[in-house]
Amino acid sequence: MLPEVVVFDLGKVLLDFDYTRAAQGIASKGTVTAQEVKDLINQTPLLLRYETGLMSKVEFYEAIRSATGFTGDVEEFGRIFGDIFEPMPEMIELHGALRKKGIPTFIFSNTSELAVAHIRKAFPFFNEFNGYILSYEHGAMKPQTKLYEVVEQKTGHRREKIIYIDDRPENIEAGAARDWQVILQETPAKSRAALRKAGLLNQA
Repeated sequence: MLPEVVVFDLGKVLLDFDYTRAAQGIASKGTVTAQEVKDLINQTPLLLRYETGLMSKVEFYEAIRSATGFTGDVEEFGRIFGDIFEPMPEMIELHGALRKKGIPTFIFSNTSELAVAHIRKAFPFFNEFNGYILSYEHGAMKPQTKLYEVVEQKTGHRREKIIYIDDRPENIEAGAARDWQVILQETPAKSRAALRKAGLLNQA
């Protein structure tokens, strides 16, 4: 079946990211090493609580400040914490090609308020999607079922009408269990080939 909507993960699919940059910036104005900061913010229970919407931006900032001695204010912290992303041009171009064909596209991401605020300002392509399903807004994280149900509600589609691109196998498996068409992001070339095979892009 030809998919009617393309759902993109964000990190490692459209934007690469490295928490080392944020860790170095926080450490430069704190009392611990960059590695200690990275251990605190890189895919940890603290980050999970923030990305699930269980902490506000200020509460997250205060937790980091308390643990690291960071001396900047919450605005400076937001700038440092958000500046971890680099564009993946081939995937951004791929998204543009889908949009030119009139195919609806959505972002489906485990992310935070701080990250999204930075991305909206820094990467104009982010504003060109039909909708956004963001973990912190729904109190759930991929691969929890609740968030996949929100995707179906937001897109208005189910099963094979959704094609979903993500770099994490467990997230892809959760989509496949709902009979979505899925693409495990390994390289941009492979993702493009998979979308071609699905009939959404012209053959090269």
